[in-house]
Amino acid sequence: MVRHLERDRFRIEIRGHELDVDQPIEDGGDDKAPTPTELFAASLASCVGFYAERFLRRHDLPAEGLTAEYSFEMATDRPARVSSIDVRLGLPAGIPRVRLSALRSVVEHCTVHNSLMQPPAVTIRLPGDP
Repeated sequence: MVRHLERDRFRIEIRGHELDVDQPIEDGGDDKAPTPTELFAASLASCVGFYAERFLRRHDLPAEGLTAEYSFEMATDRPARVSSIDVRLGLPAGIPRVRLSALRSVVEHCTVHNSLMQPPAVTIRLPGDP
């Protein structure tokens, strides 16, 4: 569930966890939390990181120090949307180069990436809609 808190801030409740979203001050918010769009890009990066960690662990490779840095660009035309996301994995020392191709195959099939490549049907309902 997502609940409005104040101004541009909302609270996301997922399985007993809570996370807020807000807007930057220059966009009218209070900048008390990331934006929904920032969470969207972070969701992809964290999914890639999770799949990478599982791959490393499954192959008895070190995962300590694994990172997934990311950046994103907004489209300059309409509709408002993210036009690109760049995820850069930082791997721990000692990962054999011969494993990188398999690692790429695994992380490029994380659930969030798959969902972006084959977008889900999205329905937004208002009160009174069937």
